[in-house]
Amino acid sequence: MVKTIHMIKSEYLKFLKKQEVAGKPIVDKLGKLNKFYLPLSKWIHSLHKQDSKIKIIGLSGGQGAGKSTITGVLKLILKKKYGLNLCVFSIDDFYKTRSERLKMSKKIHPLFLTRGVPGTHDLDLINNTIKKLKQKKFKSVLIPKFDKSIDDRFKKNKWQKIKKRPDIIIFEGWCVGAQSQKNSLLKRPINKIERIYDADTRWRKIVNNLLKKQYKKIFNKIDKLVYLKAPDFQQIFKWRLRQEEKLKLTTKSNKTMSKSEIRDFIMFYERITRHMMKNFSEISDLTIFLDSSHRSKKMKFNKNV
Repeated sequence: MVKTIHMIKSEYLKFLKKQEVAGKPIVDKLGKLNKFYLPLSKWIHSLHKQDSKIKIIGLSGGQGAGKSTITGVLKLILKKKYGLNLCVFSIDDFYKTRSERLKMSKKIHPLFLTRGVPGTHDLDLINNTIKKLKQKKFKSVLIPKFDKSIDDRFKKNKWQKIKKRPDIIIFEGWCVGAQSQKNSLLKRPINKIERIYDADTRWRKIVNNLLKKQYKKIFNKIDKLVYLKAPDFQQIFKWRLRQEEKLKLTTKSNKTMSKSEIRDFIMFYERITRHMMKNFSEISDLTIFLDSSHRSKKMKFNKNV
């Protein structure tokens, strides 16, 4: 066991090194491992032991909250320590293609050209992917990948190929588990995108209705939901800005966004993000409170878990 922990620690540190943005190292790495990643992995393992069914763990949190890094570490620990096969995919990878969103922007509302909000994901593809991953007579499954640097889906030859039936599925994304709002709360715009481009609230109402119906059916497939709570919405902007800096360093594309473009971009996500931050106790089975450096201040289980 001691040898396994040392191996995990070594591989964990190597993994985090690759996630760092130049000049901005990840702080308190070993503290996060002991206080956050190991306890979270132990909890997920305990869920797996309950029965033979494949569990779907939802991982939700605002942009830049660290969901991709967390899933990478969990995959490492659950494999090395518990021998579990983990399949991880993001709702982001199921964005509709740019051409599909262009059609939506012309037929339904111009704001649907921008990826992100409910309505811009291929729900049939998500549903079919989950169904294939859980089938007993397992065959290899292709999971799409989305290239944010060109705002379009990768070709199939670059999709993730799952060759082995998973023990645990982690379904992560900024709006995973989100609930709809009361229509009365949609009337007042919360930013300039809503005020200028959705003055009649039509876009907001369509998005909200999708959350209430089609997205709820997808999210109901989740067995347990983990929510990463940021200190505030301004911190999410800072984290998203850091994500873009990393993207600029790792891609040759010249289509990455400037600081002002990022500020406008996250306005599309703002309403649902703020609603989730306010009502996290109603949606999550486990809430992890993060500080500005992505450190876990505390982990709080829903009383019904």
